[in-house]
Amino acid sequence: MGIRVEFNPDLCLRHWLEYENGNRRAEECLPEDLAEGGVYDFLKKETRLYWLYGELPLRETKGGEQLSRPIASVKILEETHFVENGEI
Repeated sequence: MGIRVEFNPDLCLRHWLEYENGNRRAEECLPEDLAEGGVYDFLKKETRLYWLYGELPLRETKGGEQLSRPIASVKILEETHFVENGEI
């Protein structure tokens, strides 16, 4: 038995309307007002590993690997894994 890990070359979040419609938590969605130099929290399910030594593209996802063109270039400052309600 192994440990399932996904390596992500970009950060993909849902549109803010997914939060407003009650389908997702705010941290799972693109910020409503994205500002240069801002610091934002985000959540992704499952065990994912991101590049922490530079910038990576921020994209909108509709699920099923349907990704937008890059919206911004972001730096991930910290990555933490935790279990909440039985989900990583």
